[in-house]
Formats: sequence, C-alpha cells, structure tokens
Amino acid sequence: MLKNLEQTWDLDVFFPGGSKSPEFASFLSDLELDLQAVATAVGSQTGSQEGWAKLLNQVQDVGSRLRHASAFVSCLNSQNVKDGEAQILAGRVQQLSAINASVLTSLDEVITALPEASWQELLASEELAPIAYNLQERRERAGQMLPPEQEKLINSLSVNGYHGWSQLYNLVSGHLTIPIEQDGKTVHLSAGQAANRMSNPNRSVRQHVFERWEQAWASVADSCALALNNLAGYRLNLYAARGWDNVLQEPMEQNRMSLDTLEAMWSAVDSRKPRLVEYLRRKQELLGLPGLSWHDISAPIGSSDTRLTYDEAAQFVVEQFNKFNPEMADFATKAFNERWIESEDRPGKRAGGFCTSFPLARQSRIFVTFSGTMGNLSTLAHELGHGYHQHLMNELPPMAQRYAMNVAETASTFAELIALDAAADLATDEQERLSLIDDKMQRSVALLMNIQSRFLFETRFYAERKQGMVSVPRLNELMVAAQKEAHANSLSEYHPHFWASKLHFYNTSVPFYNFPYTFGYLFSAGVYAQARAEGAAFRSKYAALLQDTGRMRVEDLARRHLGVDISQPDFWQGAIDFVTADLDEFLRLTAK
Repeated sequence: MLKNLEQTWDLDVFFPGGSKSPEFASFLSDLELDLQAVATAVGSQTGSQEGWAKLLNQVQDVGSRLRHASAFVSCLNSQNVKDGEAQILAGRVQQLSAINASVLTSLDEVITALPEASWQELLASEELAPIAYNLQERRERAGQMLPPEQEKLINSLSVNGYHGWSQLYNLVSGHLTIPIEQDGKTVHLSAGQAANRMSNPNRSVRQHVFERWEQAWASVADSCALALNNLAGYRLNLYAARGWDNVLQEPMEQNRMSLDTLEAMWSAVDSRKPRLVEYLRRKQELLGLPGLSWHDISAPIGSSDTRLTYDEAAQFVVEQFNKFNPEMADFATKAFNERWIESEDRPGKRAGGFCTSFPLARQSRIFVTFSGTMGNLSTLAHELGHGYHQHLMNELPPMAQRYAMNVAETASTFAELIALDAAADLATDEQERLSLIDDKMQRSVALLMNIQSRFLFETRFYAERKQGMVSVPRLNELMVAAQKEAHANSLSEYHPHFWASKLHFYNTSVPFYNFPYTFGYLFSAGVYAQARAEGAAFRSKYAALLQDTGRMRVEDLARRHLGVDISQPDFWQGAIDFVTADLDEFLRLTAK
C-alpha cells in the first residue's frame, strides 16, 4: 500500500540547493567546456570508423548532459514561477543549447560531405548500427538547411531573439494571477488553480472564474501578441531563407510523419464530428441551458462526489497499471515512493502538467497540481505513462531515445485510458458511472475539437502573419472563428483570448504544438484497443512499439507493430469510434 506520500519532488538528488546550487553551476561550466571540446573534435574528424564511434559517443554524451540540465531548470521554474535565479539559469541553458545546436550543425556538415559509399559502410558498422536510422535522418535533414555557417549564426542569434520572446511570454504568464471572489473576499489564484475551478459543478462559479480568466489574459494580451507575432515572424523569415514554402514542413519532419497522414486524421475527425455534437447537445439539455458556453464543456454530469486523497489516487493508478502490466506498476510505485512527483496544490506553480527526464540518473520528474478530482487522477496517470515510456528507452543510445511529440503521447494516453476505464468499471452506481463517462467524453471533445481549433487558428494566423503583424482584435477573431469551426458551431460562447492563455503557442522548440496531441490520443486508442483484444500477449509488442518510437517514422511504426496504414482515414475513424463508444451509454443513462 502507498501511504503518507510526500507531494513535493526531490530535486536535491540531482543538484542540492535548487537554483542556488553550486554543484549545478559547476555542472554547467564543465558542460560548456566539453561542448567546446566536442566542437573541436567534430572539426578534426579524420573519417575512420573508430574515430566516428568515439566522436558520436561524445556528441551523445554532451547531449544527454544538456537534457539533464534543461530538465532541472524546467523543474525549478515550474515549481516556483517567481524564482528569479531559475529564470536566469534557463537563459544560461538556452545559450548552451545554442552551442550544442551549432555543434550538431558542424556534425551535419561533416556527414553530408561523406561519399555515399563511405556513408553506407559507416552506417553498417557494428558500433553505429543502433543509431543508423538517426544518423541517416540527420544527413537527409541537413540537406534541407542553409550553409552551415549561416545555420550556426542563426543558432547564436536565436538565444536573445527567437527564444527570448518565449521567455518573455513565460515571465508575463508566470506572474499573472486570477482574482476570484470567494466567501466575500478576493483570492488571487495561479493560472493552474483557476483552470481547476472551471470544472466546478456550480455554473455561477464557472462563469465567474471564466470571466475573470478572460479579463486577466486580456490585460496582458498586448505583450502576448507582441511575443507571438515576433516568434512567427522569425520562423517565417527562417523558413523563407531555407526555401520552405509550407509552414508545416518543420513540424511534419519533427514528428516524422507525412501530410497525407495528418490530412487523413483530420478528415476522420470531421467525419465523426456529429457524434461529438450529439454529446454536447445532450449536455446542454442536462444542464438546462439555452446554449453551451466554453466553460460548460467541463461541467460535471452525474452525481459523483468522489474526492481522492493523493495516496488513494496513487494506489488506484498502481493497481490498474498492474492489471495490464506489472512492470508499469513497479515503475509507478518507484516514482511515488522516491518522490519523482510534484503534486502539491499551492500558489506560485506553473499551470498544467508535464513529465521530464534526467538521462544521467535514468529518472523522470512529473509535475501536476493535485486537488483530488478525477481529472487530476487522469493527469497523474497520463504523466506516469510518459515516464514509463522513457523508462523503456533508457537502455537505448541517446540518439535513438529522441522520439517525436506525436508518439510521445502514445504511452501517456494509453496509461490514462487504463485509469479512466477502470474508474468507470468500478463505479458503484449509475450516477457515478455517468460522471466518469462524461469525463471521458470531455476528453474526446478536448482532443478532437479543442485541439483542432488550435491547429486551425495557428495555420490561419501564420498565413496572415506573412502579410504583417496581426493585432489583438484580429487574433481574437481568428481564435473564435477556429473554435466555432472545430466545435461545429455547437457553443453559444467561446474563448477569444485562448491564444494568449495557451503556453503551447509560444514554445520555440516545438512548432505547431497541437496536432500531435490528437494524433497521440487516437494512435494510442488504436494501440489500446488492440491491447484489450490480445490481453497479456500484447505486453511485449507494446514495449517494442514504444522502444521503436525514436528510430522510425510513424507510418512505418504503425505498419510494423499494428499492421495498419495510418495515411488512410480508416484507422483514424476506427480509433474515434473506439474513444466515443461510451456515448451510447451516456445517452441511455441520461434519457428522460
């Protein structure tokens, strides 16, 4: 049994002292020196197989250490958004990342200069065979870039330019508080705390929080718009210089997928949208509303008053993981017992949740804000799924561990489905089961409609940004138009400042931080459906699939491990039917 678990994570095991850690300062200094040494080694590469193996081990080593440092700084900034020292460290790590990017650009220059015969011989060597796919990928992508010296200059300038705008957004959003009236007094909530309250069963509370939420983001909209416009302008200028005429070229390559696959997925979503609208219409009827507002989507249906302690949530997740795979349960138990999870509900934390890895320690850290809801339980299982994915990758070479964002959501959504299905099956009465089914349907609306609205907004924003700066009122118009289309005009009130409130639009390492969530949700659902059909026999297949996520394009991954063609709508339609199968019971349970 898991009892008396602490709800703050242990970062001192990596570097004691947090943002003032002398050990971390020394770690960064050593890393900078070693990055410079690797840069020299790349420039003097002689070409022997032994020399290549040594060099690539050095490249992977400094890359792992940089990931380790980045994870530590990310944790520091998330646990306390007002930690000024942590913000400075984030800038330092960003500078080291730029140096590493230049090292990799130099590496690309060397590998692209190799004759094809020599290159193939190198890939076939025993030492490099485990990362042959990743090296070939680097060689092909390098051919799409500017001359190396120009790419190095871009990496250097991006620290204070491109990435600086993202840091500005993090600063502005991190200091934002939402003033809420509660028990006759004003309470200032962090964005994460306010977001949790928008699923309150009392509509007046939801409405009040949503109105204050919109007002708060409107108050910083000018700063957010400036950051967003400059991020987009930077990307568009860079893409033009490289000769890329499609703003989706970079995200497609990062996610190792084709436009045909993306279009097939969205086509399937559109074809199944009437089912989601049917759910929203019934919800509107149940709430007795003339129209469903943005904040009503997350309103609970059913009479479940289930509140979980953190210990209870941990125990439940571990028990359900164990039914699918004891190794997953063992991993989760270790994470809980060894304080890998920051879950305390307190002001000053960043909004949202994430899982990050510390490759040198072969550990992960998970960030959530746990207030006892079933949604919190779902998030906890989701982030543990990410951690388990990384756990399976730890034995692979660092280059082969770098899986794309779309498949990164496979294990997390899989773990979440395990927890949600179990919760629904164990419900003690119809009203509690209804509540849990409603939660699952909310997830479908979020992943298939909300995420699509983000994709539509960002695509259209970039099209307009090519013509010049896009104003706050126009950003609001684009956002609402995208939300209306994605939700099939099923709502009466939308969220104009969503573009300002969503961190994902400002991420400089992941362009189009949206469609991979839908991909991961549906791809994982397809995997989960097969796992349920095959039972224990699927465990080894599942592990093999996850381990191949860093060394295979997604179409090949699906073909090899699932036997399906994801560039066609059929797979996606089947996955949507699977995740929305509970709608029929939802309609039955709520029939008058």
